[in-house]
Amino acid sequence: MASGNGWYLIGPLVAVGLVGLLGAVFWRMGLQWTSVRDPESGLAIFGDREPDYGLLRPAAVTADAEIADEIRRRLGDAGIRATQTYDRDGRTVVLVFADQLEEARRLAL
Repeated sequence: MASGNGWYLIGPLVAVGLVGLLGAVFWRMGLQWTSVRDPESGLAIFGDREPDYGLLRPAAVTADAEIADEIRRRLGDAGIRATQTYDRDGRTVVLVFADQLEEARRLAL
């Protein structure tokens, strides 16, 4: 086909149309970007949620990693399996299974 009859515009127009259609669908589903200053918060559906640790629950939160290690060792001595992670603020979170949460919180004090 000759390039003078306009067929070369079909591909880019289809691509722009599909991107616009997907954008409208995502906007309708509520997946618009948040206007917060923190770029790590991501999409609006993740903005105000508590962190999800699956089957684990936070037993203790501390700013000092050594204190978190001490708590984790104390829980291990009592027979409670524990692990640790970090939250968005950089604090250390000691995690235990939900059925051992109350006992772990008593021991963490």
